[in-house]
Amino acid sequence: MFQPESYAVALAFMILSMLCWGSWANAIKLCPGFRLQLFYWDYAGGLLLGSLVWGFTLGSLSGSGRPLLKDLLHADPRHILLAFAGGVIFNAGNLLLLAAIDFAGLAVAFPVGVGLALALGAVSSYVVTPQGNPWMLFGGVALVLSAIFFDAAAYRLRERVRRAASMRGVVLSLCAGILLGTSYPFVAKSMVGDHAPGPYAISVIVAFGVIACSLPLNYLLMRRPLDGGAPVSISGYFIAPYKWHLWGILGGAIWCSGAVLNFVAARAQIVGPAVSYSIGQGAIMISAGWGVFFWREFAQAPVRSRRFLVLMFLLFVAGLCSIALSPVV
Repeated sequence: MFQPESYAVALAFMILSMLCWGSWANAIKLCPGFRLQLFYWDYAGGLLLGSLVWGFTLGSLSGSGRPLLKDLLHADPRHILLAFAGGVIFNAGNLLLLAAIDFAGLAVAFPVGVGLALALGAVSSYVVTPQGNPWMLFGGVALVLSAIFFDAAAYRLRERVRRAASMRGVVLSLCAGILLGTSYPFVAKSMVGDHAPGPYAISVIVAFGVIACSLPLNYLLMRRPLDGGAPVSISGYFIAPYKWHLWGILGGAIWCSGAVLNFVAARAQIVGPAVSYSIGQGAIMISAGWGVFFWREFAQAPVRSRRFLVLMFLLFVAGLCSIALSPVV
């Protein structure tokens, strides 16, 4: 399988991971009228498909390590269970985050959920595998969290009618952040040890964990949507335009591509999971960039909101540079 042998290549993988994780949600905006629960079936299928494509291509090339199938057979049950649990926990958090966004809005759910996930994931991954300069790493995390704060403030100022965030939306966001932040250490732990699978095999195992979790949990959310809306009928899935299904599959494949690149970079000896995860979670700023520059979400926003956006991007770049330099300083 292919494994980067220099920090420059590993850094490129982490940046690409951040771009993928920050871009997949565009697929949702391209499916107007498609309920999130129905979209998620295609998303989960695309995630699994993407992991298999990566596994049988880069994951099976001659080079260091074993090809995908041999790697899966070589892994012991403990490491497989850790990666599988990481996929289950991630998926539960991701579904709760989407429900929180649908219920309370992006300005509340995403900064709270992903911001908490970034802090928890960086700290816990560093505890599992302490690599990188801790001052640079956690200083960068603090800058990124500050950027997320200004992102949330800009969204609030943009809204002409301010509504207090419901307590349910805040609670859902916090629960999602805790789950998302604690899922990555399971994946990081599954990479450590003599019988640990490689990053491509881990991505496949994580994808199966996502599928296993989606079947009962997403069905439950269809029957009892957390936003208080009407139950979602599966018939809506079959009458949806085919292009919506394609966008859902592509969204899952893009997220999975980011995960594979992130896992591969985390496996590089000089990087470690904490640095790789922290850079990858800079995806929230990439997502904000799509909203600002492509979807023109702030075209009618007040001047103060735009100033907050400038601060957001400056803090994000500074934090990203600090985290990226932590393995070599």
